[in-house]
Amino acid sequence: MDINKLQITYEKKPCYEIVFEQSFERIGEELLALGTKEKRLCIVTDETVCALYGKEVLHKLEGRCKKAVLYSFPAGESHKTLDTIKDIYRFLIAEGFDRKDMLLALGGGVTGDMTGFVAATYLRGIDYVQIPTTLLAQADSSIGGKTGVDFDGYKNMVGAFKMPRLVYMNVSTLKTLEPRQYYSGFAEIMKHGLIKDEAFYLWLLENMYEICDRETVVLQEMVYRSCLVKKKVVEKDPKETGERALLNFGHTIGHAIEKAKNFTLFHGECVALGAVAASYISYKRGMLKMEEYYEIRDMFVPFNLPISVDGIDPEEIVRLCRSDKKMAAGKINFVLLTKIGKAFLDNTVTEAEILDAVNEIYFSEEDAHE
Repeated sequence: MDINKLQITYEKKPCYEIVFEQSFERIGEELLALGTKEKRLCIVTDETVCALYGKEVLHKLEGRCKKAVLYSFPAGESHKTLDTIKDIYRFLIAEGFDRKDMLLALGGGVTGDMTGFVAATYLRGIDYVQIPTTLLAQADSSIGGKTGVDFDGYKNMVGAFKMPRLVYMNVSTLKTLEPRQYYSGFAEIMKHGLIKDEAFYLWLLENMYEICDRETVVLQEMVYRSCLVKKKVVEKDPKETGERALLNFGHTIGHAIEKAKNFTLFHGECVALGAVAASYISYKRGMLKMEEYYEIRDMFVPFNLPISVDGIDPEEIVRLCRSDKKMAAGKINFVLLTKIGKAFLDNTVTEAEILDAVNEIYFSEEDAHE
C-alpha cells in the first residue's frame, strides 16, 4: 500500500493531491511544482500554530516564491467569524495580493475553513493550499473543498465550496497536540470507519495502543486510510447533493450539543456524542443489534472521547437540531447505520426519537447522586 499520496478527482478530472509526509522538508518542492516561483504567498495561521511552525514553514518557502508573509489571528472557534475574515482581507489588500497569488492554511480546521473561505471570495477567487496540523483537520476538514465561518453561534452557516490546489500533511505535527485535541480529531477517524469501512474500523481496534502512543508509522497509515474513505465519498458527490451527507454522521446532534455547551466541548467530542446518539436511534429502530450499539458506544472510551454529557437541556438540543443548516424542506436530515461500515441518509427521524437519544447520552445531576 502506497501511503504517501492520494489523487483527488473532480468531475472525473485530477483536481489536487494529498501528500503525506513526516516533516515540512518537502513543502517548498511541492509548492514550486504548483508554479509558486513568481507568486506571493501568505501563510494564514493562528497564534498557537504560528509559534510552533510559522517560522519553520516560512523558512522552507525561501527561494520558492516571490515573497512569503505570515498572518496570525487569535486561536479558537470563537474567532471563526466574519470579523476575522475582514481582518484577513485588509491584510491581503495592504500587502497587495492579487489573483495570481496564493494562501497557505497552516493549522487546524478553523484555520483551514476560514482560509478557504477567504480564497473563495477574495477578488472572486485566489488559489490556496491546505497544510493541516491537527488530526481533525487531517482526517476531515482539509479535504473536499468545504469552507466557511460560524455566524451568530451557528457553525459554518456562511461558506462556499473551494477546492485547494494541494493538501500537505505532516503527520509528525500530531505529536505536539494536547491529548484532548488529539483525541477530539480521532472522532472523525472513527466516523469514517463506522459509515464506510468496517475493515478500517477493525484496524483501529487492533492498533488502539499504537494510536494512543502516536507511533509515526501507524499515524500515517491511519490518516491515509481515513482520507481514502473521504476521498471516495467527496469524489462521488463534491457539492453534497447526496452521498457526501453521510459524512455528517454524528453531526446533527453533535452540533446542537456544541452550541448548547457554548463551544466548551471540542468539536470531535461533540461528534462522538452525536455518533453514540445516532447509533442508539439505529439500534432502537432494529437496524443495529444491541451488542453492536454498545460496542460502538464503548469504543470511544479508550480514545478519551465522551459517551455522556451533562449540563444540557435535552429539549433545547431538539430545538437546536431543528435549526441545523442540514435541515431540508422542514425535515431534519439524519445519518443512521444499518451495520458497522454501512450508513444511509434518513429524514424520518422524529423529535421524540431525537429526545430519546439525547436522554440516552444525558448525564444529569440526579444520575450523579445515585
